[in-house]
Amino acid sequence: MATGVLVDANVLYSRVLRDWLFLLKDETGGDMFTVHATEDILAETIYRLRRNHPDAPGSLTSRIQDRIRSNLDERVSDYTVDGSYPGTDKDDAHVHAAAVASGAGFLVTADTGFTKLDDAAMEQLPYEVHTPDTFFVLVDNSAPLKVRAVTQRQLRYYLDKDGGADLPDRLRKAGCPNFAKRVRAHLQAPA
Repeated sequence: MATGVLVDANVLYSRVLRDWLFLLKDETGGDMFTVHATEDILAETIYRLRRNHPDAPGSLTSRIQDRIRSNLDERVSDYTVDGSYPGTDKDDAHVHAAAVASGAGFLVTADTGFTKLDDAAMEQLPYEVHTPDTFFVLVDNSAPLKVRAVTQRQLRYYLDKDGGADLPDRLRKAGCPNFAKRVRAHLQAPA
C-alpha cells in the first residue's frame, strides 16, 4: 500500500525538488507513495514564485500550477487547525493539520519549524517529518532501480535540452547533498 506524502510549499517551489518528486512517483507507479497538498500550500508556492520572479509572464505560473495539480493524488481540503501542532510557528499549524487529516505517513518539508522539532515533539506527530534529502534517500533505499531510471530520464532530458547537466550539483544546490551522492553513484554505475 502506498504511503501518503504531504508536500510543503518549499518543496513544490523548487523546480529540482518538484521534478524529482513527481518523476519518482511516476516511475514507481504511485505504488510506493502518493502526493498530497492543500490549496494553501499551492497558493504559497505560486506566491513565492511570483515574489521571486516578478517579471515572469502569467503563463509561467499557470503552467507550474497546472503541472503540480496534475501530479497530485489528493488535494486535502477538509482539515481543522486545532492547536495540536507542537511547534512554535503558527504559520506551520495548517500544514500539520492537513498532514493529520489526510492520514499522511510522511510530511516532506524544508521548514525548520518541523525539521528542528525536538525528539519529544517529533514523537507526538502521527507522521514522519522528512526533508527532501532524507525522503529521496529513503526512496533510493527502497527502490534503487527506480531512482536509477529517473536519473537516466533526467540526464536524457538535460542532454536534449541543454547538452548536459550536473544532476548531483543541482541536487546539492536544492538542499539534497546525500541524495546527490546517490544520484552520482547511479550515474557512475554500469548500464
